[in-house]
Amino acid sequence: MKSIAEHEKITPPAGSVLAKGMYGKNPLLLRARRLLLGKQGNDGLIFKFFTYYLLICIGFVYLYPILFILSQSFKSMDDLLDPTVMWIPREFNLENYIQAWQVLDFPKTLSTTLMNAALPAVAQTISCALVGYGFAKFSFPGKPIFFVLMIITFIIPAQVVMIPLYLLFENYGMTGSSLPFILPAIFAMGIKSTLFILIYTQFFKSIPVALEEAAQIDGAGRISIFFRIVLPISVPAMMVVFLFSFVWHWNETYMASLYLGDAMSTLPLKLQEFNDAFKNMFGGSQAASAKTDINESIKLAGTMLVIFPLLVLYFVAQRWFVEATDKTGISGE
Repeated sequence: MKSIAEHEKITPPAGSVLAKGMYGKNPLLLRARRLLLGKQGNDGLIFKFFTYYLLICIGFVYLYPILFILSQSFKSMDDLLDPTVMWIPREFNLENYIQAWQVLDFPKTLSTTLMNAALPAVAQTISCALVGYGFAKFSFPGKPIFFVLMIITFIIPAQVVMIPLYLLFENYGMTGSSLPFILPAIFAMGIKSTLFILIYTQFFKSIPVALEEAAQIDGAGRISIFFRIVLPISVPAMMVVFLFSFVWHWNETYMASLYLGDAMSTLPLKLQEFNDAFKNMFGGSQAASAKTDINESIKLAGTMLVIFPLLVLYFVAQRWFVEATDKTGISGE
């Protein structure tokens, strides 16, 4: 009589009784199979090797530019001209950061940049939550039409409406200040607001309806439910919206130069003018000017000062960021 395995023409699992019978005469083969493939096929050495190899490759692609900037920013002129000095400078030249700090006028420019990035980010985090909650939990006439119109505002390029918006803000005397960024954010508009509303809508749909119904039975109104129940459990989504909004407002240069003009400046705008500003501040003789043109370390030190606050922010908020992207299904840009 044939065995069950021969009759069914299948290979028994590694941990089954049949497998033990098949490999019983050769336990080393069974151990090697378990070591390479694992008990369930996804916990063996082969699977782990390819997983970690992929993670290392992706991590290298993201970390290499930052490590390169950090390494180059500490090099002196001699190290830059020496082809034998690759990653680690012979001596760490902090003078690059001191000069870049002065050229960027870092304390003043940082405060201006934070005002143009943090305040709109906070406003969008709250206002987009209200709109997203309405789309996720309420039914009202024309809801599909409003939703489509909102998507259209995301599809239309920002360059199309930039000049009309500038003329609007100019007529109301808002240019030269942060109001062109703050006021639209208060009303769930501004940079990428449609994406933030979609993130909130997706997140709020995952909240059980029974939780809100229980609060209504206890006498809580819609506003009370939103601020006392929904928002406290929506911290991950709020962190993602705040991070995205903060970073996009921080890196915005074209609209910032258009709206702010000469009245204010941000760190990315200062970085664009870094070469000329450095020459005006430290350039003197023709030899000194020529030396300035080839000094990439000071430029990269300025770049590192501009991106350092964002790196700190991501490091602090990474736990909520990963949790919310997993729940909402929205990936970062």
